[in-house]
Amino acid sequence: MKTAIKITAIVVFTLILYKASAQQQWVIKSVHLTRPDTVLVFKPADYDAKKAYPLTYLLHGYSENYSQWASMVDCQKLADQYQMIIVMPDGFVSWYVNSPYQKGSQMEDFFFKELVPKVHAAFKIDSRNIFISGLSMGGYGALRYFIQQQDYFNTAGSTSGGLIVDAEILQQASIHFFNNNRVTNDLTSILGNPGTNDWHQYSITNLLKSQKKEIKPFIIDCGTEDILYPSTLELKMVADSMKIPITYIKQPGNHDAAYWKQAILYHFVYFKSKMIN
Repeated sequence: MKTAIKITAIVVFTLILYKASAQQQWVIKSVHLTRPDTVLVFKPADYDAKKAYPLTYLLHGYSENYSQWASMVDCQKLADQYQMIIVMPDGFVSWYVNSPYQKGSQMEDFFFKELVPKVHAAFKIDSRNIFISGLSMGGYGALRYFIQQQDYFNTAGSTSGGLIVDAEILQQASIHFFNNNRVTNDLTSILGNPGTNDWHQYSITNLLKSQKKEIKPFIIDCGTEDILYPSTLELKMVADSMKIPITYIKQPGNHDAAYWKQAILYHFVYFKSKMIN
């Protein structure tokens, strides 16, 4: 009996270690950022180094960090279910852009020049099936990166995205969520004063309009009670006018974890439907 218990304990302990080894945390010292970037990585529990895997980047929202998605969603379960590498970097409050004013806030350069090469060096990636999604500020970053680097990504998603970079809209959101102007204050330090610098050039709608090549399909969603819902609706109307075949989901919900942890599951279903075999 004792032997059986010992064997069972060894098996359970081995399984725990096996599962734990599927998760990694990287701390990357960057030449593009003033501070190291922490990145959370999940791979399938039965990961095979000889096999090429799809890849999904998940970007967090404003005032959160690299661990936000993992705190809401069972990322290991998603990695196992979809046989996919999932990578979650820290975007700080950068809006995932290169700041024209802060040399140490070049987040876009960090992502493509440092993080992407590290991911591809660490894992064998199926280059036909690379996806990106995010929530709020991360929804903006995901669509921004996708629009500007369509050759790299298969498709992308945004949930509850802060998609229209407008000082008045974002000030209202900042007061709504934080009772102060912290969002617009941070954006002013990153993009410059909105009175003398055109923030609208950063809006996803304008990024779409500025592209000369055909835009591939992508998915967007937002809760109808969300203060940022009009931004998602505006993007839908622009995409429709440009005849971009997006997938658009609206449903009851607010700008919170209860909504995001359900909404992101639709993104993974969508990504699976777009996979190239």
